[in-house]
Amino acid sequence: MKILSIESSCDETAAAVVEDGRTVLADIVASQVEEHKLYGGVVPEIASRRHCEAISQVVTSALEEAKTELKDIDAIAVTACPGLIGALLVGVNFAKGLAFSADKPLIPVHHLRSHIAANYVCHPQLKPPFLALVVSGGHTSFVKVNDYTDFQIIGATRDDAAGEALDKAARAMGLPYPGGLHMDKEAVGGNEKAFAFPNPKVDNSPYDCSFSGLKTSVINLLHNAQQKGENVNIKDLSASYLHAVVHCLTQRTEMALDEFGFEKLVLAGGVSANSVLRREMQKLCDKKGVQLFYPSLNLCGDNAAMVGAQAFYEYQAGHLADLTLNAKATCEIDNIDTILPLQ
Repeated sequence: MKILSIESSCDETAAAVVEDGRTVLADIVASQVEEHKLYGGVVPEIASRRHCEAISQVVTSALEEAKTELKDIDAIAVTACPGLIGALLVGVNFAKGLAFSADKPLIPVHHLRSHIAANYVCHPQLKPPFLALVVSGGHTSFVKVNDYTDFQIIGATRDDAAGEALDKAARAMGLPYPGGLHMDKEAVGGNEKAFAFPNPKVDNSPYDCSFSGLKTSVINLLHNAQQKGENVNIKDLSASYLHAVVHCLTQRTEMALDEFGFEKLVLAGGVSANSVLRREMQKLCDKKGVQLFYPSLNLCGDNAAMVGAQAFYEYQAGHLADLTLNAKATCEIDNIDTILPLQ
């Protein structure tokens, strides 16, 4: 089964052709990173406009790269939530028009489900059940993946996502956008014990995270140093801060592995590309005798191949939408009803 998939939840306009949920025939991404660097982060209005400009050509390029015509496509999939609402609407409306004109089934896909499904492309042997840690600029969630379309959230961030906390701290340090990527590079060779940061916990919710305090603490540290005329070693600060964020994640992951007994751990989302997170999770999995899976670097960020991978399983579960489908800025990963109406 060949699925043409579309992704436009943030600042990447992407289209892909994926066969049977595991084989990527084409994966095209038009990135806006260079433009948003001017502002130190994604500007939603600009992102929406660039999606409008790029989406038609991106879809055409995906079909050409896959050496496939639209008539040979079996279904069309699109990220319907969550994300920047203006950006999502571009992809959803384009997909609806294309599905209607070509008389193809329309498959709405949850963005975080897609990030998890990126691992199916990179690891064809991977099957549920497993524990997934989804870590990105907008989301941090611990998810029990019981089956391909059966998800249960056991913990999440109460405020800032881990990726957001990294990006904002990096910006305060004077590192370029995207901050988390540059902090990862800066931390190489730094002393992770040079600075002490809090280990925030949420009362009565052992798997929930809170990163706003961590972010504030590094900003206060930098402001205090500036007021005193002191220089801060950015390599050591990057290493220490990144260690604090990753420690928060590994601590909760270990608790979840112990409680639920999963034999597989999956990392997903943009922050799954972080070298410190990968290293520490590998150490944890080696200690626990658990298999660790994470996507290749090109599939950690937003892309349409992961959308096509998850769409295959949504289609098998009968999760199809009609032309009343709308985008939603927020919705939980564990309830498909939040992004439908069903046909």
